Amino acid sequence: MGIIDSKKGVIGILTGGGDVPGLNPAIRAVTIRALREGYSVIGLRRGWAGLIELVRDKKYDNKDNFLILTEEVVNKAGRTGGTFLHSSRTRPSHVPKAAVPEHLKNTYNQEINDLTPEVLKNLEWLGIQYLIPIGGDDTLSYGVHLHKQGVKVVAIPKTMDNDVPGTDYCIGFSTCVTRTIELTHSLRTSAGSHERFLVIEVFGRYAGYSALLPTMAGAANRCVIPEHKFDIDRLTELMLYDRKSNPSRYSVVLVSEGAMFTDGDMVFESQEADMFGHKKLGGIGDRVSLKLKELSPKYNDNKIINVINQRLGYLVRCGDPDAIDSIVPMAFGNIALDLIMEGSFGRLITLRNGSYSSAPLEVVTSTKKVVDISKYYNIERLRPEYKRFESKPLFIMTSDY
Repeated sequence: MGIIDSKKGVIGILTGGGDVPGLNPAIRAVTIRALREGYSVIGLRRGWAGLIELVRDKKYDNKDNFLILTEEVVNKAGRTGGTFLHSSRTRPSHVPKAAVPEHLKNTYNQEINDLTPEVLKNLEWLGIQYLIPIGGDDTLSYGVHLHKQGVKVVAIPKTMDNDVPGTDYCIGFSTCVTRTIELTHSLRTSAGSHERFLVIEVFGRYAGYSALLPTMAGAANRCVIPEHKFDIDRLTELMLYDRKSNPSRYSVVLVSEGAMFTDGDMVFESQEADMFGHKKLGGIGDRVSLKLKELSPKYNDNKIINVINQRLGYLVRCGDPDAIDSIVPMAFGNIALDLIMEGSFGRLITLRNGSYSSAPLEVVTSTKKVVDISKYYNIERLRPEYKRFESKPLFIMTSDY
């Protein structure tokens, strides 16, 4: 049916999950190349949500669900952070009853509903022949599902955790690491002035790359990551050692949001879960800070050491992209068009060992990408371990999974 004419076909593009710098450059790269090659482009709003909330009626105002993309539209936002198409954590195959769009409630009234039939109908109604989802493993896992349903999918990896399998690099990671290093160094002035421990909580649910890489770069003395449960007594002892070795008498630890005490589990802000079953993490940094202060006298001649506790949160994912997150999205977007023009679908755009390529999309759901602690993390010293840099990828620890 279709809502716009096109010489070669219509490409749909969407962004799902958390926002990161680099999404708008990716949307811009796809759109400009596609238009110049003779395709039309539709931007789907709010990730997969736009595809379940769309009403198949040309008289209905669907401006909140999709947008026809032009060079003028994408050039306005192409160098900025975030995503002008907006985002959500919608999973069309697992939509709770309360989240089913009003016009579909009579048809889908189970506690959990699979709205994939509506997604397929809506893609056909829009005339979308090719689909480019940009997201992390949650967003892209549904892309795998659609690919198996016959949709021509080419996916672009995005996440500041850098944990999408199949690729060394995901859009957003470099800016996250850059900001983490900058903000940690800024906070050192306060930690040094007051001779305190500095505890900084960073993103990283299952993978600790966003804590490990800044620590390797010298932003922190120690880091605790989701891949290894840590002993808080050992961390306290190490932090005291670092503090005593520092002329300014302070020390720094980066704490992944998914890190866990030896006898504990992940810490959540609330028990409410999204459609992918994830509860919102947050609070492990607070607990680490309390325990460090409580245990500090044990290793400091019975004297308490106070703690500066900071959660970086959205400070590392807001604002404009850095150089890498401006260049990589441009390359990823153009590779996506190359694959579409070659008729190669069910692919994930990748960056492996410094080279751009693609991999079967199923890699997203077939394995997990986490830090190989046997190679890159010293569990005794609670910090990165690195022996040789020759032949390693740009971000050193991101090629093994």
